[in-house]
Amino acid sequence: MANWRSSPQKILVVISLFLGLALLPTVSGCVQGPGSPINQVIQAVGDLQPFPEATEQEYQRFANTFQKHNVGGEEADDQLKYFRFAFKRIRTSYVRRVDDAKLIDAAIKGMDEIDTKLKAAPSGLVEAALDAMTKSLDPHSGFMNGQEFRESFVHTKGEFGGLGIEVTMQDGLVKVVAPIEDTPAARAGMQSGDLIVQVDGEPIKGLSLAQAVRRMRGRPGEAIDLLVRREGHADFMIQIVRAIIKVRAVRWQNMGSIAYIRVSRFSERVQSGIAKAFTDIRKELGGAPTGVVLDLRNNPGGLLDQSIVLADAFLDDGEIVSVRGRTTSNQRSFLASDGDLAAGIPMIILVNGGSASASEIVASALKHHNRATVMGTQTFGKGSVQTIIPMPREGALRLTTALYYGADGHTIQARGVLPDILIVPKKAPVSKGRRESDLPGAIPAEKDVLKQAVTPKILVTNCPAAAAPRRTGRERKEDRVLGCALAYLATGSKEKFLAAHGVQRQM
Repeated sequence: MANWRSSPQKILVVISLFLGLALLPTVSGCVQGPGSPINQVIQAVGDLQPFPEATEQEYQRFANTFQKHNVGGEEADDQLKYFRFAFKRIRTSYVRRVDDAKLIDAAIKGMDEIDTKLKAAPSGLVEAALDAMTKSLDPHSGFMNGQEFRESFVHTKGEFGGLGIEVTMQDGLVKVVAPIEDTPAARAGMQSGDLIVQVDGEPIKGLSLAQAVRRMRGRPGEAIDLLVRREGHADFMIQIVRAIIKVRAVRWQNMGSIAYIRVSRFSERVQSGIAKAFTDIRKELGGAPTGVVLDLRNNPGGLLDQSIVLADAFLDDGEIVSVRGRTTSNQRSFLASDGDLAAGIPMIILVNGGSASASEIVASALKHHNRATVMGTQTFGKGSVQTIIPMPREGALRLTTALYYGADGHTIQARGVLPDILIVPKKAPVSKGRRESDLPGAIPAEKDVLKQAVTPKILVTNCPAAAAPRRTGRERKEDRVLGCALAYLATGSKEKFLAAHGVQRQM
């Protein structure tokens, strides 16, 4: 598979529930012996070095405010050390330098707000402070308590309980990045861009993303009522029955001599799924297909290593993606190895605004190396790397520590992937709130990206109708974007396809 300059044992980057998680080795848990568990862990990792003078003054400002909110004691001292550990990690590991005073201001504000609602224990005060401080960084950073930390790994396995939506936060509400196909949320009609305002009559506003997600979870078979806000509609209710979500990462079917492959998310099952798909495709056709359609529409991402596996499956060499952060440990480059699973046959990749993160890595790499023609609408633009840093005793920080850079040398962040051929609706939709760049506090796109080349644009109504791919328990409808992909492969060239389907030009 991929010839990685860093082994997957050294870095496992996960783009999951919050559209970006990564696990790097660090100390977690308790050390046996005298003294408090937090003390022992912090001593074990050598984290008692003093701050610079100005930073120490900011930390003391937090400590003084903290002491005003609780009665003190050993637990309070431990919690201050817990906060100090996290503060140091944020200062040194976050993707860009952040002013110490701004971090402490956010932490104090979070602590003050929870204290006005109830008399919090020291652990509750620090949790509120860390939650507010990390939320002030960007939409994908956050603090996870012990329960949330344990739950964060479930999604990488491709089987978990819930509704079946990938979400982020926008304006204090839960925003649906994409519903996962063949799940209760998808069948109930949830759409990319929907905002969840209430859960079972209780408002979402004021909750962290982790708290909101926890509220939406429940026992399989139990119904949940969501108040949904959708652009162009009055707020409305959707009832969804919770279920165990078993995500089949790769689906396939032959459409004549064309292999259609749908990757719905990048779980651990992609590597085995893509290999089995091609084995079964060749067996059913009695040989190789004449073309491939790789459908990544509404695929919100998943595991970085699985996106590299999928891109490498269709490349013989070249860079797939690089990861660049502030520290040398956050510098990675991933290269393809010899062996194109499809042996160079023509290939189309379908993307849209719900294609994020790992999906964008695959589309960017195959587009740059001229291995595939990318078709659809511009992707979401989630190009940041989140690292999970376990905390002493329990919990973890989820920090944005680096950005993804495509093979073209430019970051995907807040830019996304522009298709080679844009397929647009007859009436252009309002794009507000649809992409990463619309999220409050999102890391902005780089300023020196070269001007995009002129891109062909086709009205979706000019695409021939094609039967939508098979879906379990779902009526098959027409899929004109897929129809354009099949027509492109049938014509044999970009020029012939554009001449036949009424191309317009877009700068």
